Amino acid sequence: MPSTVNAAFAVFLRDTVNLDPQVTKSARASRDWLAGQIHAFPETFDDFPALYTDKDIAFGSFARNTKIRELDDIDLMFCLRGNGATYTDYGEYIQVFAPKSTGPLHSYCNDNSDILNSRKIINKFVSCLEEVPNYQKADIKRTLEAATLRLTSYTWNFDIVPCFFTTPEWDGRTYYIIPDGQGNWKKTDPRKDRDAVTATNLLHDGNIFNPIRCIKFWNKRPVAPAIPSYLLETILITYYQSRVDPKAYSFADLEIPFLLIHIANSILGPVSDIKRIQGNLNNLALEEKIKINNRAEKDYLRALEAGKAESDGDHETSIRGWREVFGSSFPAYD
Repeated sequence: MPSTVNAAFAVFLRDTVNLDPQVTKSARASRDWLAGQIHAFPETFDDFPALYTDKDIAFGSFARNTKIRELDDIDLMFCLRGNGATYTDYGEYIQVFAPKSTGPLHSYCNDNSDILNSRKIINKFVSCLEEVPNYQKADIKRTLEAATLRLTSYTWNFDIVPCFFTTPEWDGRTYYIIPDGQGNWKKTDPRKDRDAVTATNLLHDGNIFNPIRCIKFWNKRPVAPAIPSYLLETILITYYQSRVDPKAYSFADLEIPFLLIHIANSILGPVSDIKRIQGNLNNLALEEKIKINNRAEKDYLRALEAGKAESDGDHETSIRGWREVFGSSFPAYD
């Protein structure tokens, strides 16, 4: 057990918050093997749609390096070739039109229609994954937006999202179009999230990941309603985007008070989507927002007190204060 705050946070990050490097290595190898199997589907299954592998993209917190233990999911998007398919954006949803000239895509349209059904596409991924020898004992199913593959040999599952990549729209912008869970489609663009995280981390000399992961751990504690992961990450990245001076400190504990008070203030209002697609992400109920605000404010004050105790040389009191913020998983004073 540690006797200084810096040592306590080092142990906390290494053993409790951050992913085990060996798990990360194994997960990436498993991800790459899965991608290779899916890329072979058009040759293995006659009616599988053509793939546009150059536009495949990993998304989610594992891809953005903001994932914390235990690794539970890895998100992947596999791009299909449109082969002349078109789409119409109705605001609330998108319809993709795949006439017979698009080849195998047309077989996944609604009956007697050229409207491409995203559920049928996901179901095709599911049925093909079930034919892969290594996956025959896996739990494979369709969720709202993805084919989910859970392997018994790993702690994580793969969420496999079929998608299309658009040609430039009137403003020159391109999008990914993914299933909306209802059989239609919707726009997204994980490149925007990825680039925002990367650029913001560079702006702060590579120091934002550890405090963000600490706050994600804090959010998991069942002492108040949890903030949805993507909403929380957006709140934190937006904060660091707007903060230029001072840059993020290299010691995570110095960043925690800033983030907690920002959460307390931000959670009560709208939170804009970084991608500029979804609009306001904060759909929490007012009661939930108030509880999160109260918790964040209380822990902000605890974090300030812990920081003052450390400055005064009282590491035992400081570590005890951090245990009030993060719970018993935070190392005790030795």
